[in-house]
Amino acid sequence: MLLSVRPRRAPAAVPVACDSALTVRGGSFGHGRDAVLTGVDLTVHPGEVVAVRGPNGAGKSTLVRGVLGLCDVQAGDVRFFDVPRARFRDWHRVGYVPQRHTVAGGVPVTVRELVSSGRLSRLRTWQRFGEADRCAVDCALEGAGLAGFDRRLVAELSGGQQRRALLARALAGDPELLLLDEPTAGVDAASQRVLASTLAGLAETGAAVVVVVHELGPLAEVVTRTVTLPAVGTRC
Repeated sequence: MLLSVRPRRAPAAVPVACDSALTVRGGSFGHGRDAVLTGVDLTVHPGEVVAVRGPNGAGKSTLVRGVLGLCDVQAGDVRFFDVPRARFRDWHRVGYVPQRHTVAGGVPVTVRELVSSGRLSRLRTWQRFGEADRCAVDCALEGAGLAGFDRRLVAELSGGQQRRALLARALAGDPELLLLDEPTAGVDAASQRVLASTLAGLAETGAAVVVVVHELGPLAEVVTRTVTLPAVGTRC
């Protein structure tokens, strides 16, 4: 598959240990034997914010879910930080914000409790939540524009605020690679501006970001490259 790429501005010059945060070579993703995407080649470097765009059914979500192993990988090579995915174990380095319109469930949970769960991948079974973890949660809440919302129930938040809570949960894990699937869908302009500011700050630290979007909107000044998928099937 040919991916059209539109460069925007250069990523921040931050010293990094690996040349790439995410590499896909000859990737094919789908369901069982049915391929949605084939022949995908993509490299995302630290400090980049890469937008994945395309019409409905192009397979944007399939690409993100495929590299994470949430869809079938039928062919090709996927690497995180130069390590083949089959041998990659440092999943605390990777953050993921799924395509969901709500995070409210049957069990009442506060915003802080939800965001704190993003630190669990960094804790060993014998470790307790410490000061560094609480500071990371506070920073994540502030970065997602939810400072002062920590005691609110997630179910009481608006759709845009719930999306911010999911972003904060991912940020709490201090990811070096962050993948976001349609984080601006159904979200107001204010929340989109918060997202843009947060992603810009994350990239400045040397983290890599892949974000699936229909329209760039406020993200236009943050995105360093745009990858466009043609309409070639159904989404995952």
